[in-house]
Amino acid sequence: MKIHKISAEHLSVERIGEIVYGGYKIELSDDAQKRIVECREYLDRKIAENKAPIYGVTTGFGSLCNVSVGSDDLAQLQINLMMSHACGTGDRVPNDIVKIMLLLKIQSLSYGFSGCQVVTVNRLIDFFNNDVYPVVYMQGSLGASGDLVPLAHLTLPLVGLGEVEYEGKVISGAEMLKKFDWTPVQLASKEGLALLNGTQNMVCCLGIAPVTSSERLGRQDCCHVAGCLLRTCLSLHRRCSSGSSAQGPDCHSCPYERAA
Repeated sequence: MKIHKISAEHLSVERIGEIVYGGYKIELSDDAQKRIVECREYLDRKIAENKAPIYGVTTGFGSLCNVSVGSDDLAQLQINLMMSHACGTGDRVPNDIVKIMLLLKIQSLSYGFSGCQVVTVNRLIDFFNNDVYPVVYMQGSLGASGDLVPLAHLTLPLVGLGEVEYEGKVISGAEMLKKFDWTPVQLASKEGLALLNGTQNMVCCLGIAPVTSSERLGRQDCCHVAGCLLRTCLSLHRRCSSGSSAQGPDCHSCPYERAA
């Protein structure tokens, strides 16, 4: 059995393709597991030591930033956050792209900067190794704070919600847990943010998938990738040509503005 150990080593596009399409199983290296544990322990210490609320950790989000959340409600807060963002629509993201998303999410969490628990990351690894494909939808990501909507769908099955495809059938997250005799992950503080924040969907659709699986993509998938690229280019053009560049420096280096 071919095994790839998740570590801080750089993952090239070619290596990602080899892992996903080459029948590899993945597992955390000792170093990755150590980083995840140390980060989680650090966060738990900070929560215990700080009497003041910590935004997104012991408070609500956005306009609820001044609302403190008790320790007994922190796990439910993570689930509520994930559920509130699981509002994707349109066609499903192909399973091979979902598998790349899982790999990249696991890789991102393994660096030990997100505050996730090891059990959470290992369950995502279980999804990858057992060909469990969370049902993720093509439309819904705004790209502002990352792929919040697609990643909500990707990670809801951790707690027995959402849907997955397994052995060619779409089943509920609860049914999937029962099938594998897995218990729902008890999410800790901040894990909802850690799971939802990221750009794994955009990176897959616009960067990795077209390179690693161009010969495997069907017409509909190619059209989706082309549409995403076109939408991105048009959005940049509209922003930079509407006079909004005075609001920030980012548009001054935009190629569309220079060409105008």
